[in-house]
Amino acid sequence: MKPVLKDSEQVTRLFSHVQFDGNKLNHQPGSVLGSTAMIAGTTVGAGILALPAVTLPSGILPSTFGLIAVWLYALVSGLLIAEVTLNTMRLEGRPSIGLLGIVEKNLGKVGALVASGAYLFMHYALLVAYITQGGEILGTAIAKLWNVHNSLPTWVGTTTFTLIFGGVMYLGREKFIEKLNTAFVAIVIVSFLGLLLLAGGQVKSSQLLIQNWSALGSAISVMCVAMFFQNIVPVVVTQLEGDVRKIRQSILIGSLIPLIMFLAWNAVILASVSPDMVHSTSGGKTVFDPLQILRAGGAGEWLGVLVSVFSEFAIVTSFIGFVYGLLDLFKDIFLITQGDISSRLPLYSLVLFPPMTLGTLNPSIFFTALDYTGTFSISVLGGIIPALMTWKQRQEQKNSNSINQPLIPGGKLTLMAMIVVALVLMLK
Repeated sequence: MKPVLKDSEQVTRLFSHVQFDGNKLNHQPGSVLGSTAMIAGTTVGAGILALPAVTLPSGILPSTFGLIAVWLYALVSGLLIAEVTLNTMRLEGRPSIGLLGIVEKNLGKVGALVASGAYLFMHYALLVAYITQGGEILGTAIAKLWNVHNSLPTWVGTTTFTLIFGGVMYLGREKFIEKLNTAFVAIVIVSFLGLLLLAGGQVKSSQLLIQNWSALGSAISVMCVAMFFQNIVPVVVTQLEGDVRKIRQSILIGSLIPLIMFLAWNAVILASVSPDMVHSTSGGKTVFDPLQILRAGGAGEWLGVLVSVFSEFAIVTSFIGFVYGLLDLFKDIFLITQGDISSRLPLYSLVLFPPMTLGTLNPSIFFTALDYTGTFSISVLGGIIPALMTWKQRQEQKNSNSINQPLIPGGKLTLMAMIVVALVLMLK
């Protein structure tokens, strides 16, 4: 008879944060707060800055419904990846394993090849978007501090952004980066609350009534990008050492915080911006920058400062998560350990320099990168592959009567629904 685990039980955990401290071993487990901040920081990135641009045609109510639906899908996906990661670590006897290593163990070489292509494309595309937008904001701030009247060359912002934040990740220990990221998330939340207060004074009640459900479909891809955090789930599982209760808490709370922020941001901005303002600001372009509309809202200099602070640190927190995700991929491919200083420079160069170069050559790529990432890569990595891995793993463990620890109820029906939704997103 197959053993069944109760909610309060869990499989044997592996210590992954045992390090030498002088002459003794020191156990340094990750915290729920740190892991929650890692997920929230990864989620609250450049996607939130693009949301109002794609949700304006549909209106507040339809886009609110869409955001909640996408969040539920992302939550289930994240818990499925956590389940597969836990079971793979236990069966392989490994204290940590990257997402693509998990895919290969469960779906073989072909599955790993498909996942690797989607993973590489998504991470590099989003890092291009983050470095481009983050570099532009940083370049503008540098120009203001130096009293430069003309805008600085694009390469100044992108290069400075990459060297500062990429350099901190290269030189800093994982525990330090976790604490730094937690502080950055706190800055994001505080500046976000200030933005809501200032932008809330510009709300137009007539905008609350606009509804166009047929226009919602075109916004789903950017919503999926905005809600994506699945790449960081194996890192969270490793940091929390397989503690199921803490992992569930971190994924639920860490994804719920961005959802609340997205809903509030979307509602306030859409209620503050009329279609006429969008047309006059965008100059006839198909995509407009919502930050320009906020700056044109007449709320004063403080609004512009808060917009810049919020945007920059929202991008940085997401940048950290996606750099870690790409590092995990290359460490699995080249069998490089994170602690080997001599091997870290080429590894970080491979992660950071290609998107920095492309962002410098094409500074207007921000919205394009987000749009192209939202369909194929997110659908494959966030929907189809987690469902297939879970399906196969549960079936194998059922046949072998080994212990299985599901994190999501619903059985095969839930997994089939995940695959169907992913296919619909890809074919729309």
